Amino acid sequence: MVGSCRLTSYAHQVFAPDVRFEGFTCEDWQRVLELFRPLRPAGKPRSLDRPQGQIVAVHGGGKLLKLLHSKAGRLRLDELGRDWPVTAEQLARRHDASWALKIEVGALDDVMIELGRRLERHDDYTTQWLTLVEELQDQVTRGRIEIWPNRLAGVPIPTKHMVDRSFDMVVPPGKTMLVGLFDRDELWTSIALRRERAGFELVLGPDELRPHLGLLSGDFRRDHRHLARLVSDRAGPLSLGCFAEYQTFRNLEVDATPGSWAVAVAVRDVVLQPLPAAMALPLGVDVGRAAFNALRGVASRFDATGILTPAFDAIRDVALGERQIEDVLGFNPLGVLRALLSRDN
Repeated sequence: MVGSCRLTSYAHQVFAPDVRFEGFTCEDWQRVLELFRPLRPAGKPRSLDRPQGQIVAVHGGGKLLKLLHSKAGRLRLDELGRDWPVTAEQLARRHDASWALKIEVGALDDVMIELGRRLERHDDYTTQWLTLVEELQDQVTRGRIEIWPNRLAGVPIPTKHMVDRSFDMVVPPGKTMLVGLFDRDELWTSIALRRERAGFELVLGPDELRPHLGLLSGDFRRDHRHLARLVSDRAGPLSLGCFAEYQTFRNLEVDATPGSWAVAVAVRDVVLQPLPAAMALPLGVDVGRAAFNALRGVASRFDATGILTPAFDAIRDVALGERQIEDVLGFNPLGVLRALLSRDN
C-alpha cells in the first residue's frame, strides 16, 4: 500500500471521512492521472508550434497587477498594461498560452464569504462542493473571473439530488465500481471504488491485485474476468465493471463520432460487465423495453414510496429514443468528458 497524508487529506473532502487508498504505486497513480490528460483525437497530427502553458492575470481598479506564466514565470506588466483591459482569449494569444485566467482582486474572498454565509454545519461534502461551484460560476457570470477556453460553458450545475440519485443508480451503497485497462498481457492500471452510505470509503489500485492475476492471455476479453473476481473478493460485489485496452479507452474519451461507445461495446472493444441500467443512458446501449419494465417491476417491490419510479421512467425513455439524455440531466456526460479532454493541436 502506498499512501500519503496529502492524498488522504484531499480524499476527506471528496469521499468518506475514513477513506482508504490501497494498492497503488507511484507509477500506478501516474497512469490513473494519465487517463485525464488532454488528448487529440486519433489520427490528428500534433502541431509543433501549438500554444503551450497557462497564463494568469490578476487585476483590480482597472489596472493589471500581476501576470504569471506557467513556463516563463512572472512577466513584466509594462507592455500589456498599456493595452489593458484585454479578454482572456487575447491574453492567451498574446503570450502563446493554451489556457488563460483573468481574476479580479477580491473575487475569491467574496466566494469564501458567501460560502460561510450559505453553508450549515450539517451540510455534507456534496452540498459543500456544489455550493462552491455555484459561487465560482456567479463570479464568472459577473465578469470578475474569466477563463479561456471555457470548455464547460453552458453546462448546468447539477443539483445535490441529481448527484445522489446518479450514484445510487450506478453504484449503490455496499457495491463497487471498477475500471480495468489492459495493455496486451499486462494489467496497465485499474481503479476500484467501494461506496458506503458516507461515500466512497475504499479506493483500490492494481498493485495489490497483479500478483494474484497469474499469467494473462493477452486478450482482455478473457482476462477481465479474473480481475473482476479479485476485486469482488477484496472490495465487494460489482455494480459496474468497465474493461478495455488502454489505448482504445483513451481514443474513445475524445471520439466525437455519434455512437462510438455503443459500437465499441457491441464489438467488444469495451466490455461492460455488469452494466447498471443507468449507464445505458450516456452510452446509448439499448437494453430493451422489456428489460426496463422488468427492472422497474422488481424495484417497485422495494420502493413503496415511489421515489425511484420517475428515474426508471426517464432511463427507459432515453434508452428507447423517446427522450434525449440532455432532457433528463441537462447535459450529455460524454460530451462534457470530450470537451474537457479533447485538444485541437
